[in-house]
Amino acid sequence: MESFYHISYHYKREAIFLKYISTRGGGESLSSAEAIIQGLSANGGLFVPEELPAVDAAFIQGLVSLSYEERAVAVLQQFLTDYTEEELCGCVTRAYGMGKFDTERKAPTKMFDDCSVLELWHGPTSAFKDMALQLLPQLLQTALAKTGETADVLILVATSGDTGKAALEGFRDVAQTKIMVFYPQGGVSRIQGLQMLTQEGGNVNVTAVRGNFDDAQSGVKRIFSDAAFGEELASHGVKLSSANSINWGRLVPQIVYYFSAYADLLAAGRIAYGDEVNFCVPTGNFGDILAGYYAKRMGLPVGRLICASNRNNVLTEFLRTGTYNRKREFFKTITPSMDILISSNLERLLYHAAGNAEQVAAWMRQLAEQGSYTISKELLANIQKTFWADWADDEATKATIRKAYETKHYIPDTHTAVAWCVAENYQKQTADRREMVVVSTASPYKFNGSVLTALGVSTDGMDEFSMLDKLQELNDNPIPRGLASLRDKAVRHHDVCARDEMKNFVAAFAKQ
Repeated sequence: MESFYHISYHYKREAIFLKYISTRGGGESLSSAEAIIQGLSANGGLFVPEELPAVDAAFIQGLVSLSYEERAVAVLQQFLTDYTEEELCGCVTRAYGMGKFDTERKAPTKMFDDCSVLELWHGPTSAFKDMALQLLPQLLQTALAKTGETADVLILVATSGDTGKAALEGFRDVAQTKIMVFYPQGGVSRIQGLQMLTQEGGNVNVTAVRGNFDDAQSGVKRIFSDAAFGEELASHGVKLSSANSINWGRLVPQIVYYFSAYADLLAAGRIAYGDEVNFCVPTGNFGDILAGYYAKRMGLPVGRLICASNRNNVLTEFLRTGTYNRKREFFKTITPSMDILISSNLERLLYHAAGNAEQVAAWMRQLAEQGSYTISKELLANIQKTFWADWADDEATKATIRKAYETKHYIPDTHTAVAWCVAENYQKQTADRREMVVVSTASPYKFNGSVLTALGVSTDGMDEFSMLDKLQELNDNPIPRGLASLRDKAVRHHDVCARDEMKNFVAAFAKQ
């Protein structure tokens, strides 16, 4: 990384020292290291930078010749201003090095005639969450050392499938940490379940929750907001933190790959500097697409951010009408990582768009107490300048998988197919012909049954590993190492709890 230090030095030297504040006000102001350790603000809000950094053309064009790791350090420096360059380089090297990823570029951009696909699933758990959750443990461990924190940190995670395994793998046996993952019983794919339930490590726990993802996520948030429980754990030398995208240290690494994709398109001559690029993102908890919003606000030439939902299309409704309503039927789909009705990171967008923490806090109270809130027409119109939204049901998703295979000999997973379908809808319904990047969030092997069915292959009588082998026959990419290794792993985690029992399970694990 020697040459990179010279390129990035100007930006590091000129950067302001960013502080982090709550989306709900309250006066809390922390360094990035302190915010990463704490995870969630004391008043239940999410941490955001007090100011958003800006970069110029020289910064963006300078990324073209760099590796993904070097691009990551350059972008992270803009936000994590209390980390030294040496610390960030160390964190990035440990996160993305040592053979953890199966591609040199880490997040390659595959280009077709009519669109590009940003592949974010070449990490150890075959999902885009690896891009952040290999790095977050390194940022957290560095933060603990920087701040002199001596308590153990217990990471609580609610997952709809991918975050859990990526967080478990990232935090496995990391000193001064424990990690506990809650997932909806019956609400993840078989492969996702096996990935979590076979997880090794002396500091990990996996517990199923009777209910859906929103039950698990709400339960975790209640635990974080229980001050008395926090004090009880502190008396045992334990502090709570999060690896969900409510933690700034989980969100900030995701900003990197928007810059990286733009640099790839520049390098390939696909665009010229200044050309705006549209990104279509399969969206559940709103963190992945929000990272694109931060990239745009920093100065990356991003056109529209297209929010793609499945049948649980609460975000589509909000971005079209301005009303967020979680009081609706919940559907289990072939895109389980998007089976979400409460999108936590939308709160950050509302804070930046409205610029009013008291109003954000009021909306969040309405959501918790009444199940819905409505923003003003003026604010909605402002948000719609950047965001466009649509959704695809399971049949449209499967049709898109078939089409991608038949026309491009490319097999997307179900979540990527939702985004691909919505991207095509956007292009049909608008005159916008800017470069379209479909953000691909998981390997098709993670959802092999649904993908094979979409391709017209019967899975009757096949177990998960037979399906992996069958999909391999059709796919140019090999079965990822982490998934292939599941064949020989034993199930290690068996706990199941009700939503109102989660705190008791956390207490027991914390005190072990």
